Amino acid sequence: MADTVKKGARVTGDDRSRLAGELQEKYASGTSIRALAEETGRSYGFVHRILSESGTQLRGRGGATRGRATGA
Repeated sequence: MADTVKKGARVTGDDRSRLAGELQEKYASGTSIRALAEETGRSYGFVHRILSESGTQLRGRGGATRGRATGA
């Protein structure tokens, strides 16, 4: 995938659709947006936009939450 998309080049038409499909598959299998961005040499925002445009249901943010746990 990364070989077909040159960094900074516009991705339109069939190439964009193909890239979106590949990104969707990898994202659905658990790869993070940040990892996909690094793999493709594109920005986080570009990958996020492609996934959003293609109708992908994005996961919530991970990591630690702020504040104390309730119910202690």
